Amino acid sequence: MGATLPPDGVDGPSEPSQPAPIKAIRLKHPWRSVFAVLLLLLLSVVIIDAARRPAFDWPSVGKFLFDQRISQAAFVTLELTVFSMVVAIVLGIVVAVMRLSPNPVVKSIAWFYLWVFRGTPVYVQLVFWGLIAIIYQTIDVGIPFTEPWISVPTNSALSPFWIAVIGLALNEAAYMAEIVRAGLLSVDRGQEEAATALGMSWSQTMRRVVIPQSMRIIIPPTGNEVISMLKTTSLVTAVPFSFDLYNRARDISAETFNPIPLLIVASLWYLFFTSILMVGQYFLEKRFARGVGERRPDKGVGLPPTGTVPVVGAGQSTVIIAPSHEVGGS
Repeated sequence: MGATLPPDGVDGPSEPSQPAPIKAIRLKHPWRSVFAVLLLLLLSVVIIDAARRPAFDWPSVGKFLFDQRISQAAFVTLELTVFSMVVAIVLGIVVAVMRLSPNPVVKSIAWFYLWVFRGTPVYVQLVFWGLIAIIYQTIDVGIPFTEPWISVPTNSALSPFWIAVIGLALNEAAYMAEIVRAGLLSVDRGQEEAATALGMSWSQTMRRVVIPQSMRIIIPPTGNEVISMLKTTSLVTAVPFSFDLYNRARDISAETFNPIPLLIVASLWYLFFTSILMVGQYFLEKRFARGVGERRPDKGVGLPPTGTVPVVGAGQSTVIIAPSHEVGGS
């Protein structure tokens, strides 16, 4: 049977017919729009009502928002957060490595540390650290159960600020250890074996293979822990330490007998710092998540090839034509 000529009478391949475009019709959700309008109305009512409430005393909020005592206390809160998190991250990494150690004694000590500091409230721990000078009147350096080489009074060696840092850091390190351990365990064991086969040392494997891959698991919860630490600093009054943001605002409200505006001032400062931390966390997550879940095919992949493909038993060849945007190399 001979080949059938195309309609125009020219022997050759015909252009493939283009399918009709699909006309998509957006589904309507009227109740969704009604619900959104109701939410906006409710939010407007709350804002207007709050603006008219005399108990909020917005003029006092504006007066104390940038008060020097408040701004200094906000800086102290940032110092507590940064120092505590740095110590907690370093100690958390050490405890996480101990938890993954094959040595049962090391693993048991790490587990006991997590059991104690995760199992007791942070406020109780801070109260305990505030009484450390009663338990240990001096800090001794030397051989145990012998005459110390150096002996320093605890109250002189540790100020309330550093006691608060130690208490917050030791508590947070227990949570950071589990976060780091989860990140390290998320990396497939074959990655380490492949790095070892390539001749990498343990430190090179951790630095170039394991840690970069585990960071996308570690960064999000660590960012949440930093934000949580910022707010947990309000508990350092248990040490006692009263120069952080919340306690300073409370002391000022005790002088003015008007606590609500000072609580709003402290909340606004906390929200300001939290917003900055959330932006930083977003960009860190975006950086360490590069290449994850993004499959970008190369140019031309998935498009039909051009040329002639023999069809068995047909007595002729089937011609496959590339799309128009590929013709001519454009």
